[in-house]
Amino acid sequence: MLDIKFIRQNPDLIKDACEKKRMKVDIDRLLEVDKKRKEVLQAIEDMRAQKNKASEEIRKASKEEKDTIVLKMRELDINSDRINDEFKKLDKEFQELMFQVPNIPSDDSPIGPDDTFNKEVEKWGNPPKFNFKIKDHIQLGKDLNLIDFEAGVKTGGFRGYYLKNEAVLLHFALMHFAMDKIRSKGFDLFVPPTILKEFSLIGSGHFPFGKEEIYQIGNPGCIETGEAAKEPVFLGGTAEPALLAYYADKILEEKELPVKMCGISQCYRSEVGSYGKDTKGLYRLHEFMKVEQLVICKADIEESNEWLEEMRNIAQEALRDLKLPHRVVAVATGDMGAGKYKMYDIETWMPSHNKYGETQSDSNLTDWQTRRLGIRYRDKSGEIKYAFSLNNTVLASPRILIAILENNQQKDGSIKVPAALQKYAGIKIIRPSLEKK
Repeated sequence: MLDIKFIRQNPDLIKDACEKKRMKVDIDRLLEVDKKRKEVLQAIEDMRAQKNKASEEIRKASKEEKDTIVLKMRELDINSDRINDEFKKLDKEFQELMFQVPNIPSDDSPIGPDDTFNKEVEKWGNPPKFNFKIKDHIQLGKDLNLIDFEAGVKTGGFRGYYLKNEAVLLHFALMHFAMDKIRSKGFDLFVPPTILKEFSLIGSGHFPFGKEEIYQIGNPGCIETGEAAKEPVFLGGTAEPALLAYYADKILEEKELPVKMCGISQCYRSEVGSYGKDTKGLYRLHEFMKVEQLVICKADIEESNEWLEEMRNIAQEALRDLKLPHRVVAVATGDMGAGKYKMYDIETWMPSHNKYGETQSDSNLTDWQTRRLGIRYRDKSGEIKYAFSLNNTVLASPRILIAILENNQQKDGSIKVPAALQKYAGIKIIRPSLEKK
């Protein structure tokens, strides 16, 4: 959410951002509703003042005068109800429009409607060269008894899967490896709720834009009294909304910043918007596990961009430790989403696709989320300001298993386990074994 004062002063800039981000938001209507809303709010305040004045007068008035004043107050009450109803309608429309206004993208973000306009900014490592016919992770998973997609679909539906045996060891080894890394960087670890109230998803910007990607729980359970819960709840697609909501409506002291959080959680996504894409394998799933980093810092563009680079470096360091070739792309305006000021995608080499695939996303959202959630801080001069927020993925599994299995496959059908994971997984190599099947 942007400051309405900023929108009033810069309507053309906001319209330009909408165009660059391919978002249809009626900014003229927003400004019209804002003007009417202010007028009605002023009328409510004037009416309240009249009622207060009448209450003072009635205490001093004679009986005849009191009757006249009472009639006047009844008329004020009728008008007050009508105007309050009008304000509620205007305020509802105002809030709905405000939640749709995108953040202004940075000047150095590539301009373009989709990911074909993303620009490569860095590349690390060389894709491996194989002297044998390689297998994709689906075949490797089947041959080594690591993954069962057929049983997964039968049990969990489309995009369902079972991880088995050494794949389970690698999956949790990755989570422990990522936790140790992020902990060494001074981040506080959290296992946040994955069942979320609506405000947290509105605050993070996942609503209204990505609502179709979020699972709503049909049976929300009971409240403390034993009555059925009426407030809707949802399954989180990332730890980001829950981590941000931890500081909702709080005023921090500047000395407490930056806040460095890391959420380890199961994640759920309906993937409605990806119909027909990556329907096979582990690339696009309805549920997975992720280690997510989040920073809340001062309202300073330079400092926030320094954190954007630092968070990217942490994620890249994890990939370098795993010896996984990867590249970084600056994300184009039409591909970055409503709340992003600046964004990188980190893409890891996937041999069977003969291309890089996204494994991490690093975003600076300035005060777009914190305004929605009321996350503020008191600076050294005592002024209250909205903080800035950023987020990035350290590692997500099982998607990253695609790169690990495929890049480390051997001619004899085995897979070498990256050295960085061996102490966590307790294995150095995954070999074909009839005993496992």
